[in-house]
Amino acid sequence: MRSRLLILIAALTLGLTALFVAGCGDDDDDDGGETTAEQTTGADTADLGLVKEGVLTVGTDAPFPPFEIGQPPDITGYDIEVMNAIAEELGVEAEYIDTSFDTIFRDVASGQFDIVAAASTITPGRQKTVDFSDPYYEAQQALLVPEGSDITSVDDLSGKVVGTQDGTTGETYANDETDAGEVRGFPEGPDAVQALVSGQVDAVIIDQPVAVDAIDKQGGVEIVEEIPTNELYGFAMAKGAPLVEAVNSALQTLKDDGTIAELYEKYFQAEPPDSVLNGTTENPS
Repeated sequence: MRSRLLILIAALTLGLTALFVAGCGDDDDDDGGETTAEQTTGADTADLGLVKEGVLTVGTDAPFPPFEIGQPPDITGYDIEVMNAIAEELGVEAEYIDTSFDTIFRDVASGQFDIVAAASTITPGRQKTVDFSDPYYEAQQALLVPEGSDITSVDDLSGKVVGTQDGTTGETYANDETDAGEVRGFPEGPDAVQALVSGQVDAVIIDQPVAVDAIDKQGGVEIVEEIPTNELYGFAMAKGAPLVEAVNSALQTLKDDGTIAELYEKYFQAEPPDSVLNGTTENPS
């Protein structure tokens, strides 16, 4: 009788131990029911080729309000909020590095960081060096002048000194599409605006939202012409990087769930156009 009782107790103990081990295994496998980055984007973060594991290292050029406001690590703005949301979708943390826009594409191509968030227009020339994400913003250029200036359009720039930011499409437009006497580049967009306020240049050609921000915060300047360039911004990455597909997947989620529309309203008081919501790098809308 005693031996039978001992055998029964041993069998019950083994059964309970097996149940406990199985239960622990289930907790590890389903991770508490949380959605993983791989389930959200179809990407395994270990396969994204990041400079630092678990961290999305982002090159930017700040300040450039309203896209980049402040300096890392205390930085915000439209680009930054979109990038932070993408990082969250990927299950990683975004870390920002400030660098010159003039070299930013070469820097990401050489692996100094994973991705560029710097109000960057997708252009064929840049696509020779980097791959871009799908569009997340559509931009126009603007002609900014001091209040009361006799310059009323780009046709009045003959012989004038025009300020731009180095390496931007605004600089390209000023050189190729106007009769400016001199196109003077500055390291940062706000530097060009300050040069306009202080009388170092006669006009500035810069992204329209940046010009609007300067009017709101700086004063003494006005937009006399919006230049319809219909540029599309994308996030730049190294050619062939596995990160491109994952970023596009995350970005599409943000478009579908209304995040991009909310941020558009917050920063531009407008709705995102079809070129942003449905356009791709290969097939802009």
